[in-house]
Amino acid sequence: ASLAADGRKVLAVDFDPQGALSAGLAIPSQDAPTVYDLLMGAVKDTKAAIVPSKVEGLDVLPANIDLSAAEVNLVNEVARESILAGVLRQVSRDYDVIIIDSQPSLGLLTINALTAAHGVIIPLACEFFALRGVALLIDTVNKVQDRLNPSLQLDGILATMYDPRLLHDREVLERVVETFGEKVFETVIKRTVKLPDAQVAGVPILEYAPTNPAAEAYRQVARELIDRGAVA
Repeated sequence: ASLAADGRKVLAVDFDPQGALSAGLAIPSQDAPTVYDLLMGAVKDTKAAIVPSKVEGLDVLPANIDLSAAEVNLVNEVARESILAGVLRQVSRDYDVIIIDSQPSLGLLTINALTAAHGVIIPLACEFFALRGVALLIDTVNKVQDRLNPSLQLDGILATMYDPRLLHDREVLERVVETFGEKVFETVIKRTVKLPDAQVAGVPILEYAPTNPAAEAYRQVARELIDRGAVA
């Protein structure tokens, strides 16, 4: 939404069987074509599954629980790691930015997302167990870069759900910066009740509470992405 507000034409791809992105933008994902139908070949035209959101310049390719079956169904497919790339290639010239929201696992769906992408943003909750998972994800990114997608790069690590009052959160953030240096976004997303409220309302925080510090933080993230060259 921040990139769309900055004048970019954006496609958000919901690639998580939980369908949080679709639900958070009030996009219907039942009884309508989804990314799963495109992966399985039941729907051939990617544009047929794309839904405009309430935000000008932001479209969504929705998902629902059906996507959980894709891990099994794609196992025996030829070039199974690059099926999503083929789906998105149909519409890549229609958008300035395509953002793929992946599930927090390292299965075949995530490999498809990494194979289709040019860059990776890692949202990191400021918690110890989340920090442990970053190393595994970066190792997967490196393997995909080496074997499937040489153009893939790490655009940055985004610290989220940060509460500066908590010693644990401060220590985790310090550890992340010590380990990954300039790869960590300068912007930090702090905890606020307005973010889950916006999700329930089905609109981005920029529209739900445009003056909230979280809204400004996401505007800054968009600017950082542009400054880093991750977004043209």
